[in-house]
Amino acid sequence: MPFANLKVPAGLLTPEQKETLVHKVTDLYAETFGDDVRDNTMVLVDEVVDGGWGIRGEVLTLAKLSGN
Repeated sequence: MPFANLKVPAGLLTPEQKETLVHKVTDLYAETFGDDVRDNTMVLVDEVVDGGWGIRGEVLTLAKLSGN
C-alpha cells in the first residue's frame, strides 16, 4: 500500500488545500505505480505545532512563513 506522510505547519493550509494535496499525491502514486494502487493509497497530512520544526538551524513559526 503506497503511503505518503506530509508534514505541514499547523494552520498553514485550508481544508480545501489539504484535500487538493491528498488528491494530487494519490494521482501521482497512481501515475507512478499504476491505477490499481489508487484504492489502497493512504495520504496523511500531519500538522506540526507552531514552532515545532525548523530548517537550516532556524525554528520556523507560522508568522515567519507568512511574512507577518
